[in-house]
Amino acid sequence: MLIKDIYSFLDKLSPFDTQEKWDNSGLIVGNMNDKINQIYISLDLDSSILEEIEPNSLIITHHPLIFSPLKTINYDSYSSKLLKILIQKNISLISLHTNFDKSHLNKYVLENILGFKINSCDDFICYASVNMDFEDLKALVKEKLNLDFLKTVKCNDFIKNIGFTTGSGMSLIPYVKADCFLTGDIKYHDAMEAKEREISLIEIGHWESERHFSPLLMGLLEKYLLKNKIKAIITNSKNPFDYK
Repeated sequence: MLIKDIYSFLDKLSPFDTQEKWDNSGLIVGNMNDKINQIYISLDLDSSILEEIEPNSLIITHHPLIFSPLKTINYDSYSSKLLKILIQKNISLISLHTNFDKSHLNKYVLENILGFKINSCDDFICYASVNMDFEDLKALVKEKLNLDFLKTVKCNDFIKNIGFTTGSGMSLIPYVKADCFLTGDIKYHDAMEAKEREISLIEIGHWESERHFSPLLMGLLEKYLLKNKIKAIITNSKNPFDYK
């Protein structure tokens, strides 16, 4: 299979031109006419994953390895160190990030993992009616996402509706129209902002909410891979944080 074949399929599945301006989804390493023998799917890249990947393969990740232009490649930084391995092993890299958040991931996690029916979507933010006590909602989220602990901001005892986005969504807080917002990477000043807006918060973790990327994409690729007789392997990255 050629890179351009799988790229074309992914572009139809989740158009790359719908990504945010600051994003870098698409073909990051490789050439459209490169031949690949195998596909790997992962949320992120790290050196341990790349050690296991066969040469002349394609890896599809959620998070792009490169966001801003590289002025030097000295193999000290995260991105340049991994780029060296990718190039040495002739491994191509495609990333599906904000375009896939909008088209699939946010909706999938809210409906299929948390079990809420989506009422509407506003770009990144998915909305659902829950009509639950805040404490009951916390318990459900903790169980469904298999979280060790929850960081929350409580502004309302009863939650009629929620806004939801996987990953890091607190920049969206000015646009949230819900009693409670569920997202990851909530910082101190984010919490202060939400409290003044009287929007409750439940921190769902970045890795914890997006780890469903790999099995979701694998399911969406299944028929295509079978038809083209190419194998795909999920090789999930590990959460870099330890919680004690």
